[in-house]
Amino acid sequence: MKLHVDLPRHPYDIVIEKGALSKVGKWLSQLWKLQKVAIITDNHVASLYAEKVKLSLQDAGFEVIVFDFLEGEASKNLITVNKAYEFLVKHGMTRSDGILALGGGVVGDLAGFVASTYMRGVHFVQIPTSLTAQVDSSIGGKTGVNTPFAKNMVGTFAQPDGVLIDPEVLSTLGERELIEGMGEVVKYGLIQDKDLWQELQEMDGSLLSIYQHAESIIYHSCDVKRKVVVEDELDNGIRLYLNFGHTIGHAIEATAGYGQVMHGEAVAIGMVQISKAAERKGLVLTGITEQIREMCLKFGLPIDYEPWDEMKLYDALTHDKKARGKKIQIVLVPEIGTAQIHSVPLEEMKDFLKK
Repeated sequence: MKLHVDLPRHPYDIVIEKGALSKVGKWLSQLWKLQKVAIITDNHVASLYAEKVKLSLQDAGFEVIVFDFLEGEASKNLITVNKAYEFLVKHGMTRSDGILALGGGVVGDLAGFVASTYMRGVHFVQIPTSLTAQVDSSIGGKTGVNTPFAKNMVGTFAQPDGVLIDPEVLSTLGERELIEGMGEVVKYGLIQDKDLWQELQEMDGSLLSIYQHAESIIYHSCDVKRKVVVEDELDNGIRLYLNFGHTIGHAIEATAGYGQVMHGEAVAIGMVQISKAAERKGLVLTGITEQIREMCLKFGLPIDYEPWDEMKLYDALTHDKKARGKKIQIVLVPEIGTAQIHSVPLEEMKDFLKK
């Protein structure tokens, strides 16, 4: 399966293929000239796949170096970025060399940021190994790292030269890591893809059903993101649809402490909470929250979080990148398969945080 991200300045393909990880060298040799490739990954993914990818690249004629860091959201910061810069300098990386991001969303965001800023930018590719990264963060060119103030506060827009997705790697994910990826999948069905929503309704919610439907749900999710990114690359219009559940979700991640609540879990909680508040205000159809709630519960996603501190969450919201002056752009789903952007005063977000 292949999807083309037809951006005028930087088009690229998303390849979805079982067993693709063993063919990385052949795939990359079609994109890049032979050069030095720095694999950036975390220690967990490195233990599973770094050697396999490295050997495939070397067999194709690439020179390969590997930088890994401690897994987890808590490592996605400028300290780790600086360590990566130091590693690249020590190994003589030039602007003619490239970076390969091998891992989940944390790895992809951080490696993309390093690639887009090292020597004012080197080219890079994404090989996402978590469901969240495969359906969401590896596509679209958003890179970034966290600060103590907000998630992804420091970042760039930088498109990869290609994205290679191997659904088979999902078999090595932990149960919680696999399930959290379904938060983003559910989001895609809600904002734009009724066929995906129908497929999710037909699934029984088990881990086996996720594995069996992996190629299809990854393809559908990537297709929604591809279309939105092509229409609004720099996140000024309909790309905001992709943030459904994220405004509150990011605030939960930040206040809980990075890594305590996983991204897809926070998105699920955020989708339920913002829809519940929107129903109270008459902004969406009555009953939409219950449909979202039932779908999240079916796949084992959380729909609530404790301790729920409205003031801490509100404070985190004020640092959100969707804030413009004293207003913030929020996304609502009035009915399954459609999304709307609402500009609301920041102060009004306190209403959306009430239980």
